Amino acid sequence: MMKKLALLLCVGLLAVVLQGASGYDEDKNNGAAAAQEEQNPADLKVTFIELGSVRCIPCKKMIPIMEEVKKEYPGQVKVVFYDVWTPEGAPFAGQYKIKLIPTQVFLDKDGNEYFRHVGFFPKEELVAVLKQKGVQ
Repeated sequence: MMKKLALLLCVGLLAVVLQGASGYDEDKNNGAAAAQEEQNPADLKVTFIELGSVRCIPCKKMIPIMEEVKKEYPGQVKVVFYDVWTPEGAPFAGQYKIKLIPTQVFLDKDGNEYFRHVGFFPKEELVAVLKQKGVQ
């Protein structure tokens, strides 16, 4: 009986460790590291902040969109992801006063919020928000 209990505890612990190690790249999972990504401040027009989790289904659907935006608008748009279901990302849920995930927050070149969206955000609509601040 004790061996079975010990085995179950080990399997449970392993599952927790593996879950934490899976998913998004480290720099995307830890938004602080992504925010420090080198950008030319003169060219940066928008900071696109995605607040969600790698375990949330609508949030997972945003991952390819974030990647496409990063590739299509380098230097103009900084993409930052905070997993608010992790200890590292949780403070940003409060900072940005989010109530539901995913939430997208858009900051202009001066760091002022100019648009916010809650839920899955189709790429075409998201790009229209970027273009409001001159992203081409």
